[in-house]
Amino acid sequence: MSSSTPAPRRGNTRQRIQDVALELFAEQGYEKTSLREIAERLEVTKAALYYHFKTKEDILISLAEDLTRPLDELLEWGATQPRTLETKQEIMRRYGDALAGAAPLFRFMQENQATVRELRFGKDMKERMMAMVELVKEPEAELADQVRAVAALFSMHAGMFLLQNLDGSAEEKRAAVLEVALDLITQANSSKS
Repeated sequence: MSSSTPAPRRGNTRQRIQDVALELFAEQGYEKTSLREIAERLEVTKAALYYHFKTKEDILISLAEDLTRPLDELLEWGATQPRTLETKQEIMRRYGDALAGAAPLFRFMQENQATVRELRFGKDMKERMMAMVELVKEPEAELADQVRAVAALFSMHAGMFLLQNLDGSAEEKRAAVLEVALDLITQANSSKS
């Protein structure tokens, strides 16, 4: 097991299948992983695996649904809130939590971009990201402020992947990334006042 592979999150069979599949996708790539290999790693028959999932894409879609639920809830919440700086700051905080909870999935997406683009799952994630952008940027803002708002979101993503080699605990890095994202959101909204 690689050091970037998370410990299994959950205990029931469906969830164990998801965890092992994601682990194998991270180790070998999505395309090179077979349902047979997933079944072997789980020490179950292929028929037992088929009871829960017919294809690798079914596993990936189920993972996406489970791990992106907090993001969907955030999008729903954000759409009902006033477009204030405080709301946008809270969106960034909640977004950081959602990303942390879905880290294995986002790591898979980063490492398998070509595959993700081809799957329905990839299109769904792109739509979620565009909706997040709309929650944090002001359409009438100057272009530089719109870029700052978008950069705030992407600094959160960068924090998941690019900061692994920096000193500090995972929690310290998350706090630093959030601080930078909040600074960018604040700057993006400062000319609005």
